[in-house]
Amino acid sequence: MSRFFGPRVPLFLLTLALSFMAVGGYISNELDREVQVTDPSQVFFVQQGDGVIRVLTALEAQGIIRSGVLSRLSMVLRGDAFSVKPGEYRLRRGETLHTLLRRFNDNDVVVYNVTIPEGVTFQWMLERLWRHPQVTRTLSTANDEAIASLIAPQTSPEGLFLPETYLISRGTSDIEVLRQARAAMKRELQQVWRERDSGIPLTEPYEALILASIIEKETGLGSERPEIGGVFTRRIKKGMRLQTDPTVIYGLGSDFDGNLKRSHLRDDTNPYNTYRISGLPPTPIALPGKAALIAATHPQPGETLYFVARGDGSHAFSKTLVEHEENVRRYQLNRKQNYRSSPR
Repeated sequence: MSRFFGPRVPLFLLTLALSFMAVGGYISNELDREVQVTDPSQVFFVQQGDGVIRVLTALEAQGIIRSGVLSRLSMVLRGDAFSVKPGEYRLRRGETLHTLLRRFNDNDVVVYNVTIPEGVTFQWMLERLWRHPQVTRTLSTANDEAIASLIAPQTSPEGLFLPETYLISRGTSDIEVLRQARAAMKRELQQVWRERDSGIPLTEPYEALILASIIEKETGLGSERPEIGGVFTRRIKKGMRLQTDPTVIYGLGSDFDGNLKRSHLRDDTNPYNTYRISGLPPTPIALPGKAALIAATHPQPGETLYFVARGDGSHAFSKTLVEHEENVRRYQLNRKQNYRSSPR
């Protein structure tokens, strides 16, 4: 008996070992199989609290991989370990399961743009965030305590957030977007204040922010911002009132119907009425962009003290009141039918 089976036992074990190796190799290659993607826009959601096993099971249930069990065994045989992060992931044709799991591990989620335009108010920005399909609303109103905490020590949120395009993932909260925009404005304002021209009549960064917001609202023409900054800087130095319509309109709030009246300019109760108050208004009147911040801290030298809208989106600048009144007659009192206050 021993002579009969003896020579065959090693062969049996060898065959068994080779079979295990073949099966092991087959299973081990499971991670190298391409995932099944039926649509270029196809996404997969890793839910909060999901682990690798649950993710593999979901991938199998959706027909994206062949077997969750084999894939898990493949990870064990290869010694691979992944920590999946919750989020929305876009599936890519031709990628392997190993690559997909690596992206889950690296939090390579789908990102979306949230664009905050220059010159809008804080309320406008907040309402835009609430309408964004990928932003989760957590704030009740513009006076939410979370906003008050974010903007401290300032009491008004106006102007404190940088107009920019921010990248977010699905489900990002409104307060998280505000945190990004607030941090970005702090960095930008600190930089322009450090590099400001000497001799500008501003005592702190917040004053630069207020002036920048007025410049932002006065013109949509980028080339004019430094000169408008120069006009306001010279007026402040000379003790002249700014006399700028956008501040009055901001102070009127919902009472403004599109028609700025003489009575509005004479109103002493409006703290933003720069026809009646000296210096800057109490807060910014909009969200100023980088160019406006630079114009407030690097105003263009010159002698101009007045400007008026031409009706084509640009402004006519003048050094004297006589010149200014002539420009007013030319461009304002005789408005053409195609008059517009901003550039195309």
